[in-house]
Amino acid sequence: MFNWNDLRFLLAVGREGSTLAAARSLGVNQSTVQRRLAELEARLGERLVERQASGYRLTDLGMAAFGRAEAVETAADGFAHAVQDLGRGTRGVVRLTCPEPIAIRLAQSGFVDRFQARHRGLTIEFVLKDSYVDLARGEADVALRSGDTDDAVLVGRRIATSLWAVYASRDYIARHGAPSGPEDMPGHMLIGFEAAMARHRAVIWLNEVAPGAGYAARSTSVLGLISAAKAGVGVAPLPMSLGDMEPELVRLFGPVAALTRDWRILAHPDQRQSPRIEAFFRFVLAETEALRPILTG
Repeated sequence: MFNWNDLRFLLAVGREGSTLAAARSLGVNQSTVQRRLAELEARLGERLVERQASGYRLTDLGMAAFGRAEAVETAADGFAHAVQDLGRGTRGVVRLTCPEPIAIRLAQSGFVDRFQARHRGLTIEFVLKDSYVDLARGEADVALRSGDTDDAVLVGRRIATSLWAVYASRDYIARHGAPSGPEDMPGHMLIGFEAAMARHRAVIWLNEVAPGAGYAARSTSVLGLISAAKAGVGVAPLPMSLGDMEPELVRLFGPVAALTRDWRILAHPDQRQSPRIEAFFRFVLAETEALRPILTG
């Protein structure tokens, strides 16, 4: 049986491209890396690395083994975090607030299942509203938000980019044509947010590029904008992560720079260091690559 710890050296060489760089990343001597790799190859009876003038590279078998070694690394990391959570008594519910369409896509993507598989004492409860919920008042524990907020108290991290573009249905385009850019927007019926959301960047942008234009529909939610656009009544600015997923809609132009914002994971400072919230933050940051298609498109 080989030493599982030797996989760390295979991973480091695969990532760094040389035993010297791998040694630096692991904080050991170069000779230690070479010895541990040789021991791993001897135990397995297979060549995993080969030396070239430019440094070490993985053999074809080594490349195949590299992916399996990463899976072992992920499992070991998950095991360590799970034990830490158990030791700290990490139990309970993480109340997550985010836009309703994002909540649906998170659930469908397996994000919730993966979190609860890693943290078996925790469950996610979605808190869904058309407006921002107040974390300081305890209405939710964590928020996934994009755009501008007035709450400078919350702390968090950027995890993705929110991109918006302009869409219309195929039926609308067939009947009325399509704007090719912001300068054409005044000649079309628009779909936008209600006046109660006057501070939303999409409302401000439409007022700037198409002042005085007619509106075919207004809504207080992104889902309402999507429904109206699919009905063919006008053109609408929409998040690309949602608009691109609708087969009835055509992206006319974008992304629109004026509508681009950061997606952030946020919590109140009083809650940020609690074991529940720390576990959720840690998981989200580890899932950044998987979240980008959901949040950015």
